[in-house]
Amino acid sequence: MRGARHFVLAAGGTGGHIIPAFALATELKKRGHYVALITDERGAAIPGTFEGEEKHILPAGRLTRNPLGWLGAAKNILAGRAMARRLYESFQPEAVIGFGGYPALPALLGALRDGIPTAVHEQNAVLGRVNRLLASKVDAIATAYKQIGRLKESHLPKVHLVGNPVRESVELLRAQPFPALSEDGIFRVLVTGGSQGAGILSEVVPDGLALLPLSFRRRMQVTQQCREEDIERVRTRYADLAIPADLATYIPDLPERLGWSHVVIARAGASTIAELTTAGRPAILVPLPIATDDHQTANAREMAASGGARVIRQAQFTPAELAKQMQKLGLEPDALMNAAGRARSAGYPNATRDLADLVERLGSGLGGEAIPVPATPQARPAAQGAG
Repeated sequence: MRGARHFVLAAGGTGGHIIPAFALATELKKRGHYVALITDERGAAIPGTFEGEEKHILPAGRLTRNPLGWLGAAKNILAGRAMARRLYESFQPEAVIGFGGYPALPALLGALRDGIPTAVHEQNAVLGRVNRLLASKVDAIATAYKQIGRLKESHLPKVHLVGNPVRESVELLRAQPFPALSEDGIFRVLVTGGSQGAGILSEVVPDGLALLPLSFRRRMQVTQQCREEDIERVRTRYADLAIPADLATYIPDLPERLGWSHVVIARAGASTIAELTTAGRPAILVPLPIATDDHQTANAREMAASGGARVIRQAQFTPAELAKQMQKLGLEPDALMNAAGRARSAGYPNATRDLADLVERLGSGLGGEAIPVPATPQARPAAQGAG
């Protein structure tokens, strides 16, 4: 095995992009390598990630359907590409890995221009816009699901199914048993709506829990992420129901809360699914209906098929429907344990390791020749998106 090498990770400014990049960076550093991050101002500010690490903010043009913005976007992309190439002159990366989002585009274009090996990692079950633009040009495509929408058949030879890397604190939960639950024990519910929260969860969840049998409700303890404008109203509602509730706009110790939760009610973002299936926690998922290409519904597909999650479309997400699904999961401890095991079976616990292996193989070998990327289990196009 060669010594220290340099890698650049490029990711958009959301937790869904940054968290898997951070997990990969942590693993590469453990292996003795050096890592630099390219992102935008939002990505650089996400707490608990890349703190004290080398970060570079690049202009990133957003490609919209409005032609009036294309010229400005192109200028920003070209400026970002030039900045990335200057970084590569000094940092000399052996590979550049993109995690989606517009900041990844100029970084990867710069690497392609300079002949640096490249890969993209797709966290969602539908190939994102930037990854679609570059899929035919990069050397490898790492995926998190068996079925991928918007993936072309011609790209399959370079596809590697690795899963979605999660934080080390979440990986450690896999070795812990599912929290014991007796018939009269505390039943812990975690409600999270992603980085921006979810107003629909604040509207429906308290009223849904209110419909549960009193004996069940008295055992409940809730941790819920709320938007700032919702938090006091939700707090009052839980107080009226006599349900202990810990509410916050941001949950800094989310892995710890996940570890002792019996059921999670959440959106179906890629990082959320990865954490649930790594830890083995049953869930009620409410996909974000306006997500691009409805990718959150696609994200939930494998976990739901395994029996580890119940999916409720937002249009059908009512207090009565939530209460019905909660009773199916929570009133029978054996059913809950079974769902937890099925959620665990849908996970890819070695995602970080496998992605790091792929990245190391992708980088330049001795004598400057590229190390071949051997075949690994591949994802396949989803039926509706293979064209």
